[in-house]
Amino acid sequence: MRGPVVLARIGYQPNWPDVFSAGFMRSAMIGGVLVALAAGLLGYFVIVRQHAFAAHALAHIGFPGATGAILIGVPVTLGLAVFCVGGALAISLLGKRLAEREIATGTVLALATGLGVLFNSMTTRNANSVTNVLFGNLLAISTQQLWTFGLFTVGLAVVLAVVSRPLVFASVNPEVAEARGVPVRFLGAVFMVALALVITMAVQVVGTLLLFGLVVTPAAAALAITARPAMVAVLSTVFGVVCVLVGLLLAAMFNLPPSFVIVTLSFLIWLAAIIVWRDRQGGEVPTSIA
Repeated sequence: MRGPVVLARIGYQPNWPDVFSAGFMRSAMIGGVLVALAAGLLGYFVIVRQHAFAAHALAHIGFPGATGAILIGVPVTLGLAVFCVGGALAISLLGKRLAEREIATGTVLALATGLGVLFNSMTTRNANSVTNVLFGNLLAISTQQLWTFGLFTVGLAVVLAVVSRPLVFASVNPEVAEARGVPVRFLGAVFMVALALVITMAVQVVGTLLLFGLVVTPAAAALAITARPAMVAVLSTVFGVVCVLVGLLLAAMFNLPPSFVIVTLSFLIWLAAIIVWRDRQGGEVPTSIA
């Protein structure tokens, strides 16, 4: 009997306009759009620098920070940020080359996962909060979190405005950039900290397990269309915003989890982009600046 009851909850909701216009839904839209903007600004560099695994790992590295914050009673955002930034700096310092970075990422991830298991075992009284960290709960975004997301996004935009040109150079051709005096290691650390803050935001929207849907997939779809960094940033931001807004609308209309709808839309946009691009260009997806 349980299955039909659960399925009955999913379906067209006649009162969806009331739900969609509610205050918590407006907060969800603002929070989701801010995350999409931040992820769109950074997405090009995540893919070109081959940091997709690091982005995924940082979400899991942030998990013990979130559960630890629940355990001691401080904001989840603070715990996520501390562990994500700490993990990002550790990965940046311990792994200069790709192979070294992957080993450092995996090692730090293993330690963080162990801490997450420990903290989770101590916070069973608040299992709902832990579930939100894993799968996200965009509908529970608070006003304080919106202010934090706004500050993170503005800070990221300012940092990228300053370092975007040398960071593109260091990302596409690090050996030549280093030979010309570009501070490649420093820029790498700045990028990792920026990525950690974006991950901190995105985890609270789509969760640790669905993070790729906002941080990596829209940028991958944009790179399937163009290799120009500015256009990738614009397109990936547009894709992310569309996924958030349309995802929330469909979630309200059919009583679906917003994270599921957002990630599904992101996947469909990426799939359409690579199919159309391959049809027009003969099967290769751009991976560097044209």
